[in-house]
Amino acid sequence: MEEMMETVVPQEDFDRNEQRYLRELELDGHASVEAKFGYAYCLVRCAHKQDIAKGIELLEDLAEHHPEGRRDYLYYLALGEARMKNYSVALNYCKGFLEIEDNPQVRSLQEYIQKRYDKDLKKGMAVAGGAVLVLGGILGLGMALAKK
Repeated sequence: MEEMMETVVPQEDFDRNEQRYLRELELDGHASVEAKFGYAYCLVRCAHKQDIAKGIELLEDLAEHHPEGRRDYLYYLALGEARMKNYSVALNYCKGFLEIEDNPQVRSLQEYIQKRYDKDLKKGMAVAGGAVLVLGGILGLGMALAKK
């Protein structure tokens, strides 16, 4: 699962899907579900956060207006949100998918996201604990100097 989370879409795939999406948008004023999904899929697998966010927006729109592909949209929404480190949102998308159907790939993604969430939570608590210790040391030093 680590590889899936870290793998970036090949540039030629991205370019092909982006061109199709933009061409359909320009010609018809809207893109087909297939073109929109292909482009969104590529965006959530990009290296840049603004691209991932745009892919998430497109997938949310697809999930809202085209329920027939909801399973796929939920999976890639979970992947995109996890790549943005929005772990609680990603876990909710996994839960939504698993309510539709049990799927080992989604369960694996859910476990991976939970581990990353727990790891980041521990890091945050360690940083906060360190900051409290530093602040306490500074206050103690200040009080000691003030007594002199």
